Amino acid sequence: MDLQIYGFLFTLFLTFAINGATLQEKAQITPPQINSNSVLVALLDSHYTELSELVEKALLLQPLEEAVTEHNITIFAPRNEALERDLDPEFKRFLLEPGNIKSLQNLLLFHMVPTRLTSWHKKNHTTLCPGEAERLSGNMVNIIHPNDIIKSDGIIHGIKKVLIPKSVQQSFNNRRNLRSISAVLPEGAPEIDPRTNRLKKKPNPVPAGAPPVLPIYSAMAPGPSLAPAPAPGPGGHHHHFDGETQVKDFIQTLLHYGGYNELADILVNLTSLATEMGRLVSEGYVLTVLAPNDEAMAKLTTDQLSEPGAPEQIMYYHLIPEYQTEESMYNSVRRFGKVKYDTLRLPHKVVAEEADGSVKFGFEEGSAYLIDPDIYTDGRISVQGIDGVLFPVEDIKVAPKSAPVVAAGDAKVVTKQRRGKLMEVACSMMGSFCH
Repeated sequence: MDLQIYGFLFTLFLTFAINGATLQEKAQITPPQINSNSVLVALLDSHYTELSELVEKALLLQPLEEAVTEHNITIFAPRNEALERDLDPEFKRFLLEPGNIKSLQNLLLFHMVPTRLTSWHKKNHTTLCPGEAERLSGNMVNIIHPNDIIKSDGIIHGIKKVLIPKSVQQSFNNRRNLRSISAVLPEGAPEIDPRTNRLKKKPNPVPAGAPPVLPIYSAMAPGPSLAPAPAPGPGGHHHHFDGETQVKDFIQTLLHYGGYNELADILVNLTSLATEMGRLVSEGYVLTVLAPNDEAMAKLTTDQLSEPGAPEQIMYYHLIPEYQTEESMYNSVRRFGKVKYDTLRLPHKVVAEEADGSVKFGFEEGSAYLIDPDIYTDGRISVQGIDGVLFPVEDIKVAPKSAPVVAAGDAKVVTKQRRGKLMEVACSMMGSFCH
């Protein structure tokens, strides 16, 4: 019997304890209730839209709800023009930076006094902005709309200018001073021109968007043993062109155009030329690509591509460091007969001339016709389709001309083809380069 009584009392005590803890927890979680006639609701619905937006961005709604439940407040609301146009743009950017939300909160709370002021007396008042020094003096406030909004828990006065507390102004000044400090770059000893025995003058600064000062050959990658310096990124200080995106676009255009999968494969998979072309375009250079089609690329043998650096040298001879279209090249050859274009394979040049109403490149047996004009043109990269692979005249003379031996009645070709399954290679290439 005693055990039953003790068990009942323990259960009753435990029930009261749990209910009490639950009620206390609910009391702690329940936020303060705001009357729809509150001065805070009136501010959010008022014509002071700039101030109300900043209050929401500064995450001050909940602290202000707690403040109006405890006491009346007086809000000095700057007109919209003061926050939108009259405020220093650099100072406004400083306030809206995510890392400076505390400064934004202090500035807004500096416009709120935890008491009801129906008339403004020229004396100091404590504001909701934390800090003993953040007191609102009489000569700081220029009221242009007194008692603009009156509610039971507060009042709003319209003022002409934004009030800035000392702590926020000091934080902004410190940030601005840090930005104005520039590190001094180390400079080497002054160089003397041996011809004049005078100090060499520094070159004039290059304006933004101007063509590069150095020739394109100086900007090319020195070779596989020495990695080139990376080009500036899309948001870099000296960057004006997004070469990587432009090269990706022209390679995608080649694949969608059809018949140039082998060239795209060499640029992306067999060599790093696509990356180097993107870097050059990012640094301000322009390129014209003479693109051999798949039928022409299939005539290349494994021996021609197996030598170290051979694919790069072949492709360099098809890259012209100028921006040429089909129209500009055809007009040139019609006017001047033969035209020599520089290539990225120094010191060799590619010769162009008019033939059968089109442009023909190269020499005799190693020539190629422009068959697909302006496959891709964006002002920085131009791609012109040709029906043959070009070689310098020196390589043509050195190359053996012995024809493959074919037995009578045997149709098997001795020449080795380079690769097959072009579409599979192209798809894998686009997966590795473009994504």
